[in-house]
Amino acid sequence: MPHYHSLGNIPHKRHTQFHKPGGGLYSEQLFSTEGFSSNYSLLYHIHPPTQIIRVEEPTNATPRAASDNILKHRSFQGFNVQPESDYLKSRKIMLFNNDVQISLAAPQDGILKYFYKNADADEVIFVHEGTGTLRTQYGQIPFSFGDYLVIPRGTIYQIQFDDDDNRLFIVESFSPVTFPKRYLSKYGQLLEHAPFCERDIRQPQDLITLDKTGEYLVRVKKKGLCYNIWYANHPFDVVGWDGYEYPYALSIHDFEPITGRVHQPPPVHQTFDAHNFVICSFVPRLYDYHPNSIPAPYNHSNIDSDEVLYYVDGDFMSRKHVTRGMITLHPAGIPHGPHPGAVEKSIGKKETKELAVMVDTFKPLYLTDLALGIEDDNYMMSWAE
Repeated sequence: MPHYHSLGNIPHKRHTQFHKPGGGLYSEQLFSTEGFSSNYSLLYHIHPPTQIIRVEEPTNATPRAASDNILKHRSFQGFNVQPESDYLKSRKIMLFNNDVQISLAAPQDGILKYFYKNADADEVIFVHEGTGTLRTQYGQIPFSFGDYLVIPRGTIYQIQFDDDDNRLFIVESFSPVTFPKRYLSKYGQLLEHAPFCERDIRQPQDLITLDKTGEYLVRVKKKGLCYNIWYANHPFDVVGWDGYEYPYALSIHDFEPITGRVHQPPPVHQTFDAHNFVICSFVPRLYDYHPNSIPAPYNHSNIDSDEVLYYVDGDFMSRKHVTRGMITLHPAGIPHGPHPGAVEKSIGKKETKELAVMVDTFKPLYLTDLALGIEDDNYMMSWAE
C-alpha cells in the first residue's frame, strides 16, 4: 500500500478549526476504509462535500453469466472490443465472480463532462495503449503505456486522454487491493527482496483546487447499479489533504523480476493482493540458468484457482498464435501447460521479452455474452498434436 502523503494546505491538528482566509471554516472529510479500522485520508474542502441537489433512478450494470460451462480452456481476442467515445460505456465486463470483475475498454474520450466514483470496488486500471492524466480530488497522476492506476473505492475521478487510441485492462476488486504481505516489514515498508519499492510508486501531484458552483454530475456505481447524482459544488474543491488512502500509479516496467536456476512458480510475479485473487506481472527477464533447465513452464493443474492471462507485448514461447490484447482463461480443475513443441523450443533460450498481466482467482470465473463475442472457439483444441 502507498505510504503517508500530503498535498496543499492542512491544519496543524486533525479535527480542529481550519479557517478560510475570507472567513468561515473549511469542511473536513474523513475518507476511511474498513469502517474506522484501516487506512484513511483527511481532505479539506472549500464547500461541504454533501450538497446533493438532484438524483436520478439508477440503471443496472450487473454482469450476467452467458454460460454455466466453467471447465473449458478459453481464449479471447481483446482488441476485437470496438472503441466507444464514452469512457463508462467503453468498459466491457468479460469475466466475473463475487470477488472480482475483469473488463476491457477502448475509450476514445475520457471523463470530462462528468465524474465517476466506484463505491463498490477498488479499481486497478492497466494502461495497454494511450497516455493521459488521472484527475482526482487528491491531485493529478500522468499515465502512459504499462502503468497500473490503483484507485481506491469511493474516489471521485476523471480521466483525460491525450488522443482517441486507448486500450485498458481493468480489474475491479470488491476487497482492498494491497501489496503482498511477504513483501512488507511488520511496519509496512517494502522489503529488500520485494520486486519494487516506494520509489516506484507515483503519488498524486499538482493539486488543483476548483472553487466553482453549479450542477456537477457524479456517476456512482454501487451494488451493480449506476446512479446519476448532481452536486452543487465542483468535487475538486480540496485545498489540502493527507493520509495513506489515495490513488497511485505503478509501472509494470518498474517491476523487477525474480529468477532462479530452475523455473520459478507464478507467485514470484505477484504484484497486488486482494481477497480471493492476486494480480501478477510478467516482464522481460533472464531465463533459468541451471545447465539442464527447461525455460518453458511445466504442465500444472489449477486445482484451486482460475488463471487469466492478458498478453500485452513481446514473444510468448509457451503459446502459439499469441496476439496483443489476447486473454486466456485456464480454469481450476483441468491441467494446462505449454503448447506442443514449446518445451523443446525453449531449451537453450536465455531470455524472454514477454509482457503480460495475470489474474489468478480462487473462485470460478463466469464469462459474459461480450466475452463469447470475441472468443476463439479453436483454442480448446490447441494442445492436440
